[in-house]
Amino acid sequence: MRVLTGIQPSGQLHIGNYFGAIRPMLELQDRNEMYWFIANYHALTTVTDPERLRRQTWDVALDFLACGLDPSKTVFYRQSDVPEVQELAWLLSNVTPVGLLERCHSYKDKLAKGFAPHHGLFAYPVLMAADILMQQADVVPVGKDQKQHLEVTRDIAIKFNNLYGEVFRIPEPMIAESVAVVPGLDGQKMSKSYGNTLELFGDPKATRKRIMSIVTDSTPLEAPKNPDTCNVFALHKLFATPEQSADLAARYRAGGLGYGTAKKELAALFEEHFAPMRARREELAAHPDQVEAILQDGAARARKTARETLKAARRAVGLD
Repeated sequence: MRVLTGIQPSGQLHIGNYFGAIRPMLELQDRNEMYWFIANYHALTTVTDPERLRRQTWDVALDFLACGLDPSKTVFYRQSDVPEVQELAWLLSNVTPVGLLERCHSYKDKLAKGFAPHHGLFAYPVLMAADILMQQADVVPVGKDQKQHLEVTRDIAIKFNNLYGEVFRIPEPMIAESVAVVPGLDGQKMSKSYGNTLELFGDPKATRKRIMSIVTDSTPLEAPKNPDTCNVFALHKLFATPEQSADLAARYRAGGLGYGTAKKELAALFEEHFAPMRARREELAAHPDQVEAILQDGAARARKTARETLKAARRAVGLD
């Protein structure tokens, strides 16, 4: 089964990204044909600083490779290294109803947040459809709140196929039923917009300091505590074995355990989990030619499929 996913280079990754999206995607690469791209064309809709875009695109490549993306199992590439997607987006634009784009939540949300309306924001779903259809993906992993994005892609593909013949595979959504909910330092959902994140590859000392600042209640040290309502315990469970979680929960309920102790144990587990990845990232950063070679190889593999799809689409509309 061919699975495609993409990520915008929007800044430093945090553990909410990792447990909520990255790790589940990495688990798919052992049993599927994976295509994974860095969506830097899409980032242009909101990022206008070229140096920032270059840096964040590179950081995403380092981050995902360090986390375990295997380029021998996954076609990993920069979106901008597969220019065929832009021509395909134009072909798809000519069968995309304006009303379909006007109903997209992402466009309305951006306007509500104060973004100036422009064609890139409005036509974003068409480019996304081109990303998916170009690689003839069978499934696309999406969250329940992102299902509309794929529905737009399906609508565009069906309309094109009905008009010109069967060119595109109609992708299905892969919706994770059980996605890890990662609380931030303040108990809200972890998000860069809330400033409550723990970065994957941040400075270890700074990360430990942020862990020690996690908000807790004022239950005295000697009193029993409820692990099910504690931010520290919720984060601890993400890293711990079932036995470690059960042990900490028992100590919470028994009383005599301070939140400071639980935070120190969480910090130790965090470092144990991410230290090997951080070392791998540092090694990759020291050999940029190797990283670039991986991206170029991925682009070459992605362009092979892209050219075949574009050739069929051009022939269908009469551009051959």
